[in-house]
Amino acid sequence: MVKQLGYHRIREIFTRFQQHDPEPEGELEHVNVYTLVVAVALSAQATDVGVNKATRALFQIADTPQKMLDLGIDGLTDHIKTIGLFRQKAKNVIKLSEILVNDYGGIVPNSRAALQSLPGVGRKTANVVLNMWWRQPAQAVDTHIFRVGNRTGIAPGKTVDAVERAVEDNIPADFQLHAHHWLILHGRYHCKARKPMCKTCIIRDLCDFKDKNYD
Repeated sequence: MVKQLGYHRIREIFTRFQQHDPEPEGELEHVNVYTLVVAVALSAQATDVGVNKATRALFQIADTPQKMLDLGIDGLTDHIKTIGLFRQKAKNVIKLSEILVNDYGGIVPNSRAALQSLPGVGRKTANVVLNMWWRQPAQAVDTHIFRVGNRTGIAPGKTVDAVERAVEDNIPADFQLHAHHWLILHGRYHCKARKPMCKTCIIRDLCDFKDKNYD
């Protein structure tokens, strides 16, 4: 594992990310905060592309907790059967919809603890929702951020929690809001797992990855 980069190099990295993409956005399609929660919950061990294909028609008819309950588990399952672990995810979505209707009046709560109390909503999902909808500087560490954080030295850590803390502690505050999106997109399209695109990387001179690929 590479060492943590210093403040000035991290600041330059995120300055370049910001110049390249001033307002990065998540790629999961949604129409409101409820459908964002559902989409993120469905995305576990699945691609955003695959989730979007499944939810486009679903969210046209079930964009509130009550409408999801009216659709029922069989109707929901039919929409998301192309997504991995769809049976368990369908159960979670129905359960979380019931809780939202019964305990929150159909409104999605905006605290991490309340979000994490919903079935199928872990810390990463809660952080994505807090960041994307309520614009809190919450850091959702997925496989891309974990890889980029460790490979570059931006946020090294042996666990997801350690990387999350490193992102929060070491990335300057003025970049925190968009930090996880910049890191995710960089990992998804440039700093790929098997063949990183170092030749065209905008931070290659600031990154401490020893096995840079210039093919």
